[in-house]
Amino acid sequence: MHPVSASRRTFMRRAGLALAAGAAPRAFAAAAPIDQLHVLVGFPAGSIPDLVARLAADNMAEAYPRRVLVDNRPGAAGQIAVGALKAGPADGSMLLLAQGTAASAYPYLYSKLGYDPAADLKPVSLAAEVTLGVAVGPAVPASVGNVRELAEWMRRNPALANIGSPGVGTPPHLLEAMLFRSLDAPWQHIAYPGGPPAVAALLGGQIAAVVLPEGLLRQQQAAGKLRVLATSGARRSAYLPEVATLVEQGYPNLVVSDWFAFFMSSRVSRETIEATSQTLRAALARPQLVTAYADAGMLAAPSTPAALAERISTDAKVWEQVIRANNIHVD
Repeated sequence: MHPVSASRRTFMRRAGLALAAGAAPRAFAAAAPIDQLHVLVGFPAGSIPDLVARLAADNMAEAYPRRVLVDNRPGAAGQIAVGALKAGPADGSMLLLAQGTAASAYPYLYSKLGYDPAADLKPVSLAAEVTLGVAVGPAVPASVGNVRELAEWMRRNPALANIGSPGVGTPPHLLEAMLFRSLDAPWQHIAYPGGPPAVAALLGGQIAAVVLPEGLLRQQQAAGKLRVLATSGARRSAYLPEVATLVEQGYPNLVVSDWFAFFMSSRVSRETIEATSQTLRAALARPQLVTAYADAGMLAAPSTPAALAERISTDAKVWEQVIRANNIHVD
């Protein structure tokens, strides 16, 4: 979903150095008797989901005789890739990297969804999590220093209360709805085709604020071009330790992250899914991958299939309420 921030060069350099140095050990066997694993990604090359998938693929490649191929199938907010998984083989040779909302929020966002997450997607492992940030730009006075003060300014200036996100129904948009509804503040959502265009609009004064992954905000925060008023994690961000969380600012229920996970077709055997999950978890735990994800503003987060299924269930209950309360939908 999110085009890559300036940290992409560091991200790819670390990944390349790790592989060139032979950092991927042959410490685990192939997940299944599969010659080559295909990883489907529903977003373009160079996007954050693409980087999540490629680094994971590189670090699990030794488990497959012909390594691992990343196959970008962008379009329809990731749904084209899901369709390719459904139509693909059932032998475990095809894996999908998707945003968490594809399994947890899309059933409530889309009136016509081409798949049933519960019936068509089998969880394999969580991959990475991204903390979100609420930031303001030059359109908002410097005296506004937290989300309550932002809400007060928005009430006084409703015509200027435009909030940007990287798309309708994305976790930043859903957090935006939760936050400003809790603050009882008027706002107008402005959807952009990704994070960088939203940041550009913020810096140009075209919108008042954004809700975006913190990795897209921290460089501009350091340069003094925008102000991050809050982050959405349970604890303060290691990258923005000076910024109070929404929890610290009085909103204990607003702990939200964007996340990516791996899935297989529901037609794949349980044994193959478990074996692939073990291979993925070993890859996602490698120090060079953890560091590379961190360089891109992400936390590596391997999990069992059962833990991922529980995460989907928990998020789905929250997103259903938010989507219905705010009448958010995508035709």
